[in-house]
Amino acid sequence: MKLFEPFPQRQLELRNRLVVSPMCQYSAVDGMPEHWHLVHLGSRAVGGAGAVIAEATAISAEGRISPGDVGLWNQAQLEAWQPITRFIRAQGAIAGVQLAHAGRKASAQRPWEGGGSLSAEQGAWPTVAPSAIPFDADWQVPQALDEAGIAAVVEQFRAAAQRALQAGFQLVELHAAHGYLLHQFLSPLSNRRTDGYGGSFENRTRLVREVLVAVREVWPADLPLWLRISATDWADGGWDIQQSIALAEQVKSLGVDLLDVSSGGLVPHVQIPVGPGYQVPFAQQIRRQTGIATGAVGMITEPAQAEAIVEQGDADVVLIARESLRNPYFPQHAAQHLGASPTVPSQYRRAW
Repeated sequence: MKLFEPFPQRQLELRNRLVVSPMCQYSAVDGMPEHWHLVHLGSRAVGGAGAVIAEATAISAEGRISPGDVGLWNQAQLEAWQPITRFIRAQGAIAGVQLAHAGRKASAQRPWEGGGSLSAEQGAWPTVAPSAIPFDADWQVPQALDEAGIAAVVEQFRAAAQRALQAGFQLVELHAAHGYLLHQFLSPLSNRRTDGYGGSFENRTRLVREVLVAVREVWPADLPLWLRISATDWADGGWDIQQSIALAEQVKSLGVDLLDVSSGGLVPHVQIPVGPGYQVPFAQQIRRQTGIATGAVGMITEPAQAEAIVEQGDADVVLIARESLRNPYFPQHAAQHLGASPTVPSQYRRAW
């Protein structure tokens, strides 16, 4: 079964092609991962995934989506991650982290509290973006970053990657999707700049390239670097699959090992044809036209569905999100369903 073949990434090897997608838990205090994160991430490593990627982890306090986001902007957070990564690795899974800055979508309520922009009474903080365009009508107007602010963001990504290594992570994914800061620079719908970071495709992709270069300078050459993108904004005049393909060609030479292909999130109120595997064709097209490894994500819930994606060459790995929330042991059940040997800890073998 292709899904359960090892997947080499530089000097690492994922034991299979099933990856736990980064999913925000909104359960941190001051950016510190808690017992919840140890159990949440650790149980999915026990469940047999090839890699477990921690949620969008803020590179700065202002870059958090919500007050409950985890971070890697200080030493205390670094040390709080260490027992979590040790446990993930002890179960045979690769410990990954997604580094992120929310940009204009920062300073938001937790989803179960409404998900909108925080009010001053709720502790809102100032947000930044490529241009002073709010995410939606009732959202805070962000401050447009000047060049010094952009340089500071690049440095924050670099420093967070250094901390990620010290925290014990083996894989870093940079978040340039779902309408967060790097995606905001990519899309002409949110980037109306007239300087070297706006306008042309080369200018709009400049920040992503600069962040990749900065992170690769401190992230070891023997460890993988992934990039998550939204392949399309699902909106006229926005970022689209052809620009995603062009970006994939650019980042291959900058040390990106895999493109994690999602979609949407930049603008609200768009029509998205959601259905089983609806984003897989984007991963397929990017992989076949550029040769870069890709990951498929989005309503992939059945073992046979995941197997077909990798067997047909549509993607190299399958990232499991909501199905992993429902079933932390999805990889074990998928292996059993497909006739492969499940990876089961000694403590649980009596059940198999």
